Amino acid sequence: MFWADNKLMKGQQLMSAFTHLQCGYCQLELEADRLWNLCPECKKPLLARYDFEEAGKTLTREALAERPGNLWRYHEVLPIRKEKYRLTLQEGWTPLIHAERLGKEVRFDNLYIKEEGLNPTTSFKARGLSVAVSRAHELGVKAISIPSAGNAAGAMSAYTALAGIRSYVFMPKDVPQAFIGECRALGAEVQLVDGLITDCGRIAAEGVARYKRFDVSTLKEPYRLEGKKTMGYEVAEQLDWRLPDVIIYPTGGGTGLIGMWKAFDEMEQLGWIGKERPRMVSVQAENCAPMVRAFHDGNEFAAKWENASTKADGLRVPAAVGDFLILRALRESGGTAIAVSDKAMIDYANLMGRCQGIFPSPEGGATLAAFMELRKAKWIKGGERVVLFNTGSGHKYAHLWG
Repeated sequence: MFWADNKLMKGQQLMSAFTHLQCGYCQLELEADRLWNLCPECKKPLLARYDFEEAGKTLTREALAERPGNLWRYHEVLPIRKEKYRLTLQEGWTPLIHAERLGKEVRFDNLYIKEEGLNPTTSFKARGLSVAVSRAHELGVKAISIPSAGNAAGAMSAYTALAGIRSYVFMPKDVPQAFIGECRALGAEVQLVDGLITDCGRIAAEGVARYKRFDVSTLKEPYRLEGKKTMGYEVAEQLDWRLPDVIIYPTGGGTGLIGMWKAFDEMEQLGWIGKERPRMVSVQAENCAPMVRAFHDGNEFAAKWENASTKADGLRVPAAVGDFLILRALRESGGTAIAVSDKAMIDYANLMGRCQGIFPSPEGGATLAAFMELRKAKWIKGGERVVLFNTGSGHKYAHLWG
């Protein structure tokens, strides 16, 4: 009986092979079926772990051909146990586009774009929040809180609306109005903050402590990462199980980059791929580049970036709780980190749009800008296969083109 064919009755098991949580830093192991935020010992992010021998009994490459086109096709390696708690707006399974016309323009044949703007709420954030809110729902959460620069809050608001869970959003007051309106339309209570996302996080934390809300801040709970990792599964599946040579990813909190790196390890344990890995590239804004600085300085952690500013709201993250995991993935993969200007983001977003019919977010434009710099430096060689991530639609940033 395939869950993917929607034949399971309410309350039956989804065949998740989820076993426990483990700290990504100190390796402390914790029980799976209770609420956790950060590691209680070292206050670092927790990672979901699975029994891959058990998962592999039903999760095979052949079985995927019969499953629906959304991220829940990988349900054995997602943490939701019962079907009735799975919240879906058909997120995931976004197209991986061979950008042939753009490739001709930039003289590079093997350029691909993972188009995350086609997700519900028009960004990749739908992946992480669908899984995180589903798991919180399964564990009995009644109120959820998030600090956000925009897209994550919209996604959280959508899935809490589906679950009937109260939602509280804390946003910088200068985010585009489209983000604010989206959250309010989806039933969230929105508080605008005079400051950056780190200031929003501080104020949100006060409400979490006072009112017992559950905090789904980036990497301060284990399950947004699980939704985001499905981007790695999809890239592998869509490229017939041969990973690309390079993945270029716009990095604020970095959940997607960390998640994909986790997915590659999981797929190796499932026997789907070997030890080969893409070189991972973190792209940040030149006026908010803590990962770039830490990577090139050889540091394990990234110091907070003071006076952060960029038009790409998703990249305006001066400090990331998962910094060491981002930097670890870059170094283990033989990758790099690069900063680009706001002007370059918009210029290359326009080039992507003009050549491929995609209206990318500034963050998506940043990946093409980074590609051009790395190609110029010969860090990317002719004949390599490169995947750019457009993490959201440009529609919520339309004011930048005004």
